[in-house]
Amino acid sequence: MSSFEQMRANVGELLRGIDRYNPENLATLERYVETQAKENAYDLEANLAVLKLYQFNPAYFQTAVTSQILLKALTNLPHTDFTLCKCMIDQTHQEERPIRQILYLGNLLETCTNTHTFVENRELIDGITGFEDSVRKFICHVVGITYQTIGRRLLGEMLGDPLDTQVKVWMNKHGWAENEEGQIFIFNQDESIKPKNIVEKIDFESVSSIMATSQ
Repeated sequence: MSSFEQMRANVGELLRGIDRYNPENLATLERYVETQAKENAYDLEANLAVLKLYQFNPAYFQTAVTSQILLKALTNLPHTDFTLCKCMIDQTHQEERPIRQILYLGNLLETCTNTHTFVENRELIDGITGFEDSVRKFICHVVGITYQTIGRRLLGEMLGDPLDTQVKVWMNKHGWAENEEGQIFIFNQDESIKPKNIVEKIDFESVSSIMATSQ
């Protein structure tokens, strides 16, 4: 059993009772955040509880733990976890490094602008196991609902893959095919349109009541 699984039950008990907002539990919850980062695991409820405790007890605020929470939230895009976490951090702390840098990175990823930036900020994501794969999974999700075809070079840039080592991997994961011109076939809209037969069943009693009402 992993450290994360061992801690999860204990943390779950803390979060269910009145001790949820007891600052004495912060040390346990902070270790839990670090375990999530190391073991590529995730528990949004616990992480939000940490940020809430920081709100109630500003003197206990830990920049490193908050940074880990934000980065873990980014691994769960396109869900709104990152926005939820951001809203629980006061403006003063949002201006601190590296939180400010992570918020900027999050904005780029959420808007799919310069998505390759995440590989250029390795000092930010260092220690967050599985971060790059999680972000690339999100990028492929966006590509899948946005493009029908995309150039191999553009996809490589979006995936932060200048050496072209990841494009083929993610193409295979999603069943995308490349033609001789370097265009990757993402989506065929015609294939997604399937006729659907709509059958409405009306019993005799329903018809009888309608006829009686109209008389």
